This record gives sequence, structure tokens and C-alpha cells, in this order.
Amino acid sequence: MVRVLKDNDAQNREKFLERLAKKADRPRHTLTADPFLPLNDLPETTLADKTPEELLELAQVNSEKIHVEFKRATTATLGGLLDEYLIQKKAKSLLLPSFKANKWAEYGLSTWKEHLALEKVYTWKEALGRENLENANKSDVALGFADYLLAESGTITAASTKEQGRSFHFLPTHYVALVKKSTILPRMRHAIDRYEQALQQGKLKTSNINFITGPSNSGDIEMVLIVGVHGPLDMTYVVLEDL
Repeated sequence: MVRVLKDNDAQNREKFLERLAKKADRPRHTLTADPFLPLNDLPETTLADKTPEELLELAQVNSEKIHVEFKRATTATLGGLLDEYLIQKKAKSLLLPSFKANKWAEYGLSTWKEHLALEKVYTWKEALGRENLENANKSDVALGFADYLLAESGTITAASTKEQGRSFHFLPTHYVALVKKSTILPRMRHAIDRYEQALQQGKLKTSNINFITGPSNSGDIEMVLIVGVHGPLDMTYVVLEDL
């Protein structure tokens, strides 16, 4: 008879660890007896002395290096910028998150999203279930809200939520991320610290957090770089300088 081992079973865990220690020919040890001691504080201090304006400039340079189109706007000019973008991409369909009205108002987009001249505007909604995936796959453009932009790497981060699920960012043909200037952080460590705090305080509930560093790249075929092989063909970051 085959015995089924239960996950996190204390007895199974102890037997497994004892077996590893025996195979390695060394005694068992615990984290208390052998605590992790970082060699330095570089993860926290690198770029931490930069001003918001310096972080913005660095974020633009590093984003453009990874083939991201980087734009700046204010709440007054954002709607016009997005209209021009949709025309440029010849978009017929658009995917929007289902955040409440106050979030759209904060970005100056309350009126804009109510007067879109497109054939189809989809909204990611929890109640739609897998239909969200079909809608995302049919969308020419997705307009999403990023949590943070990391200046060091040009990476945007977005926690998956019921208003903006994980596939929201990866299935549409083109992707636009809206980012507040105030949420540009030096590097990954600083974003992880903020997410950890939000999770511990119960301010955030999510199944995963996406760290997206521009459109996908592949140079496997004859060492020729191809951008947008998987996921959106291209990505655009729009930084709101007055938020």
C-alpha cells in the first residue's frame, strides 16, 4: 500500500531533514543557532539618496533601454495623450480595470472613459470569471494602473486584484501603465518592503505581485533581438507628474 505524505506534516519533515543531514554527514542546525547576517545594507541604500526628480530621470533612461515608450503627463493632459495613443495604435478595442470612480477621478479620467469612441470597451470584473481572459485576449490595448515604477531597472509592479487580474497585463496586444511620479522607487527592495507592510496591515490582499520589466525579448534565433515575442507587442509607461 502506498502511503500518502501530507504537506507540512511535522513527522515527515523531521525524517526528511534528518535524512538530508545524514547524507551530508553533518549535524542538524537551526536558524536560531545560525542566523542570517547580511554582509551589507546595499539592497536598502542603493539609490536611496536620489530625489524624486532624479529617480524620474533615471527611470526614463532605464525604461527606454528595455524598449519601453516613456511618456510624461499631468491629470489635465492625460486624456488627450491617451486619445492620441489609441489613434496611433489604430485601436478598436480597449480593456479597462474596474476600479471605483474615485480612482479614475484622481487621474482626471472620469469624463474621458465615458466618451471613448471605440468599437468595444471591455472592463475586467471579478464576476465575469474566465470571460475576462477572453476579453483581454481580444483587446487591442489594455490601460492599467501600476503600483510602483523601479528606477534602477525600468520595472513596473502591479499586485493582482479583483479589479485588475494577472492576465490583464499580458494578453492584450498593446499595454499602457499609468504611474504616479510619487510612486517611483529606487529599486526592487523598496517595493518589496512596501508590499510586505501592506500585506501585514491587511491593506492588500492578492494572489500574486507582477514585476514587469518592459515587453518580452528574445534573441534565440540567429542572435537577432525580437521584442514582444510573448505578451504585448509593446509597452508604454505614462508618468503623472502632478500626482
